[in-house]
Amino acid sequence: MVLMGVGVPSTSLCSLFQTKPTRHLRLKFRLKPSLSHSITSMALTNTTTDRKLPILLFDIMDTLVRDPFYHDVPAFFGMSMKELIDCKHPSAWIEFEKGLIDEMELARNFFKDGRDFDLEGLKSCMRNGYSYLEGTEQMLYSLKQNNYEMHAFTNYPIWHQLIEDKLKLSKYLSWTFCSHAFGKRKPDTEFYKEALRHLKVDPTNCIFVDDRQKNVEAAIEVGIKGVQFKNVHLLCEKLSMMGVDISTDEVLLDSVS
Repeated sequence: MVLMGVGVPSTSLCSLFQTKPTRHLRLKFRLKPSLSHSITSMALTNTTTDRKLPILLFDIMDTLVRDPFYHDVPAFFGMSMKELIDCKHPSAWIEFEKGLIDEMELARNFFKDGRDFDLEGLKSCMRNGYSYLEGTEQMLYSLKQNNYEMHAFTNYPIWHQLIEDKLKLSKYLSWTFCSHAFGKRKPDTEFYKEALRHLKVDPTNCIFVDDRQKNVEAAIEVGIKGVQFKNVHLLCEKLSMMGVDISTDEVLLDSVS
């Protein structure tokens, strides 16, 4: 729950992420004075539609949300990551992410040898592993308070609903560009072009954030401004320098348990 109007000392968003979150975080984001002119001149608004620019496109896994595939799934199968990679089907998950197969076909083809496994158990393992990366929910809240249009731009199957059910990401952004709905995956430039056609916006008015450099490079190739995610502290600094206002009024924000 977010309560407005709680008086607290002013602090910068970037410095906030240098400390571990507590159960209740009292936040009052303010950008550095040296950036104020940049924000005034660069945070554009479309005067015809009152559409605030830039539009922000976020990768989800290991950019906003912890990816349990690398952390939890090998242990679920009692394997190392190398063992899992060696024995899983080379393309079944990719086909699932592109919406070419459903989850039952994924279950039949997940392993090269077609062995059975507990599909519902795998889904529970992944659901349990989803959590906001440190500081990302606070950042999204601030951007939302400043009326930025934000969309997921992610390689993920229909199981993105598991993430939504647990973390309620739709409070901050729209699940607009999921690979399973478009039949395309990053870094295919056609996926980025499809997003631009849907948004009806010049690519220079979009900023794309992803933890994988090759996906960022593909965005830049089609004219979208790209930022590689490393941590929230660096990301908020880069967005500020690009003219994105990451300041907000005094708030009380419950962090994710």
